Amino acid sequence: MIQNEMPVDRLWHSIRREAESAVARDPVFGAALSTAILDHPDFAHALAHQIGERLGRSPADRTRFAQLARDAFGSSPDLIDAASRDLQSIAAHDPATTALLPPLLNFKGYVALQAWRVSNWLWRQRRSDLALLLQSLSSDQLQVSIHPTASIGTSVFLDHATGIIIGAFAAIGDEVTILQNVTIGRKHSEPDRAPKIGRGVLLSAGSTIIGGISIGDFAKIGAGAVVEHDVPSGCTAVGVPARLTNCPETEVPA
Repeated sequence: MIQNEMPVDRLWHSIRREAESAVARDPVFGAALSTAILDHPDFAHALAHQIGERLGRSPADRTRFAQLARDAFGSSPDLIDAASRDLQSIAAHDPATTALLPPLLNFKGYVALQAWRVSNWLWRQRRSDLALLLQSLSSDQLQVSIHPTASIGTSVFLDHATGIIIGAFAAIGDEVTILQNVTIGRKHSEPDRAPKIGRGVLLSAGSTIIGGISIGDFAKIGAGAVVEHDVPSGCTAVGVPARLTNCPETEVPA
């Protein structure tokens, strides 16, 4: 959980203050910051701009996708609340940054996650073709493919965010960290059963989570592990096929 979590309006004030300081330090960078941050009235508009810029292949597409994101954020303010928690969690826990502006502008995993939130909203609005288009564009442009039917909590961090695949109906809890080249998906023999990832789980680089299994709260999946069976809360799973290690003697509290 994020200590001293800011409401969205305070978050936006902090982002603008960081942007103004960056402009003062580097006027050449300032023009880009004006377009990305300072020209926008609030966090929702700035984030929608980032989604449009990252997914769109032409100026018209960038404008169209930014407007689509603004429509989603306006209809469902909870999407912006989730985006705020995701961003604050990165600043609080990623040793590479303590600020809010760098991940908003430069961390493609953050933008990919927010683009998924828009695609999931579209799916729930029965606009499935457009939702799948956003998934495809995110896969092509950002190397992150998340099916619109997946379920993802908040304070989630897609770190490095290259080669991440999250399949249909996968469920991911709050405060989960997913590193590069992670696959979460169903087995062909069990198409109706998808993985469920608990709160605070770490999925290390190159790991694969397959089938209708559960990864318990605060579990860790080692790099390159292939997991096809349940992992209890607090345990670490390593190897191919994965084996359990470092399980707590008592149950990890929720």
